[in-house]
Amino acid sequence: MHQFLPEIGQNLATARKKRFPHDDLSAFALRIEVARSTYQKMEKGDLSVSMAAYYRAARILGLETAFMQLFTLPMSEQWFNDN
Repeated sequence: MHQFLPEIGQNLATARKKRFPHDDLSAFALRIEVARSTYQKMEKGDLSVSMAAYYRAARILGLETAFMQLFTLPMSEQWFNDN
């Protein structure tokens, strides 16, 4: 059921290393205002970490727009929808 979570964690680790190549886990955890252990869980795709923490990471990494698209319907499904 949660097979995509490790991939999300790997994507996060890759983005961190590309955008902040000198940040280790501890330094980036400070940037996003979480404990090192929490950030370590995030890079593993741990479901126990809050969406707020993932959002802060996305914002710091310049991926806020992509994050906000998670639950946005495609335009073709939004037309004529009054709900």
